[in-house]
Amino acid sequence: MHRSHVSEGIKHELTAMTKGLGIRKFVKGKDEELWLKIWNEAFEDYEDEDFRPQTMKDMEIREKDPNFDPQGMFIAQMNAKPVGMVNAFVDKKREEKKGFIHNLCVLPEFRRKGIGRKLANKALQSLKERGMETAEAEWVRGDKPACKFFDSMGFSLIRIQSDMRTELDKIPSGIGEYEGLKIRLMEKNLDDIKLLNRLVNETFKEHFDFRPETVEETRYWVMEKPWTDIAEYYFGYVDNEAVGFVGVGIDSKFVKHTGIKRGWINTIGVLKPLRRKGVGTALILHGNRVLKSKGMTETYLGVDDSNPTKAIELYKKTGFKIVHKYLTYLKKT
Repeated sequence: MHRSHVSEGIKHELTAMTKGLGIRKFVKGKDEELWLKIWNEAFEDYEDEDFRPQTMKDMEIREKDPNFDPQGMFIAQMNAKPVGMVNAFVDKKREEKKGFIHNLCVLPEFRRKGIGRKLANKALQSLKERGMETAEAEWVRGDKPACKFFDSMGFSLIRIQSDMRTELDKIPSGIGEYEGLKIRLMEKNLDDIKLLNRLVNETFKEHFDFRPETVEETRYWVMEKPWTDIAEYYFGYVDNEAVGFVGVGIDSKFVKHTGIKRGWINTIGVLKPLRRKGVGTALILHGNRVLKSKGMTETYLGVDDSNPTKAIELYKKTGFKIVHKYLTYLKKT
């Protein structure tokens, strides 16, 4: 049979399976509970032990994000029953004409019916209509069917990230950490928020997908604490000059839901002149000690495998091991 005939056959089959499907925009102030219901049902089996249900409190915090924009949020319904969703996100502060596809998911009983493909196409269309030339699908778990899905839609793999974990029963010392590094807890005042903002922008400017963070955005992460209800930041000083920082977090709801006493290294950065001198090592070890003091038994962090600072080697040195791979895909709209 000719290839075009096969393609037409698949197209007709998918059309038949998605008969009665409609995709509509998310309505802020009305659809939050529905959005959470879809997210929780769809991602529970996607993320295995990493999952915990999202709550209205989580949604309220997300909507306080300075960049929250429901314009690209869509809900799929089959004969009026919600079956999936997607967020076609445009970062309005980014000069590059690249949008992002977040939260693409379909309820388990409605998968393999072409609904995910229609949601992805809707997201691509939405991004294109808003002037985006490319679309990036971030953090796709490497061992999940979503990888084949994005491959089949013409996305190209452009980046690989690692989730890493270390146990906190024995935190190493004497492994090359900077001697005499002074570390202090960040205060939640404007001066320290501005200091963190400056350090974040300086230390991450070489990183993939970087764009300068505003003070308002930094304040949001510090004060609203999305993803982790317990969050602390620490500055590292050499000769009374701030040269780096580390942020740690604990999601108490995750700990309660899973029984896993896991904390996170949410962020870490060291100014370029002080890299490879043990400052990062000292900050990581400090972060782990803080999490252990709060009752955690393991620490997770995420890292870009192609990070120009070779951060993955620092994490391995301090005891972290790779547990999952995540992939980033890109496609022209």
